[in-house]
Amino acid sequence: MELLPVSDADDPRLDDYRGLTDTALRAVAEPAGGLYIAESAKVIARAVAAGHRPRSVMVQRRWADGVQEIVRDLDVPVYVVPDEVAESVAGFAVHRGALASMHRPPLPSVPDVVDGARTVLILEGIGDHTNVGAAFRAAAGLGADAVLVSPRCADPLYRRSVRVSMGTVFQVPWTRIESWDQAVTDLHDVGIELAALALSEDAVSLDEYVAHRPERVALMMGSEGDGLSAEALASADRTVTIPMSGDVDSLNVAAAAAVALWALRV
Repeated sequence: MELLPVSDADDPRLDDYRGLTDTALRAVAEPAGGLYIAESAKVIARAVAAGHRPRSVMVQRRWADGVQEIVRDLDVPVYVVPDEVAESVAGFAVHRGALASMHRPPLPSVPDVVDGARTVLILEGIGDHTNVGAAFRAAAGLGADAVLVSPRCADPLYRRSVRVSMGTVFQVPWTRIESWDQAVTDLHDVGIELAALALSEDAVSLDEYVAHRPERVALMMGSEGDGLSAEALASADRTVTIPMSGDVDSLNVAAAAAVALWALRV
């Protein structure tokens, strides 16, 4: 590990962190070069503890000692910059003091991720990174054993997703589904029932479903606007709904995931 002072915002060594506005990166599912950005010392520490490798770290001077402790044993440059340089490079005020450019680890297969899992959360077509991060936090806190994200789902390793999840994207085993049909086959092959959380005339209430909880279950959650796709609904073994009141028909997807996971906890 090297502490390297950098005072020029145009220094090419800081290119990994340049222009990291939400608008600039929202349209990019997988950051170029197989990288993702971890923000704050806490998140960087969780990523490193999970075995992820930083390519470099950009840290403001007053946060340097804490970051140095995290990456002390790693062969990684730590660029120590003034506050104004960090903001100029990243395109926003870096309130949490540190950004790390992390190598994106290879994703495991669906069978490997769900091996032995009793409760799986599937995020299908959710485009909002905040909701993805919050769903991961619910999964970690409420006992989900694994998370699967659909091909069209937002990136769990996007900076905002990681931040909202409080770094739990590094804690819960997860992978991205490449083929929906193959994933359904993989889940059924190991006895995992697919339960779609959706509004439907044939849906059973969450209370009723919990009373007859299958040994292994995968909860499928869709986007707030369109909900689950027709393909996902067609693949479901059961459709489940959360009983609501007050003329409200549904919850935010991350809130719904939290309620369902709490009810299904084992």
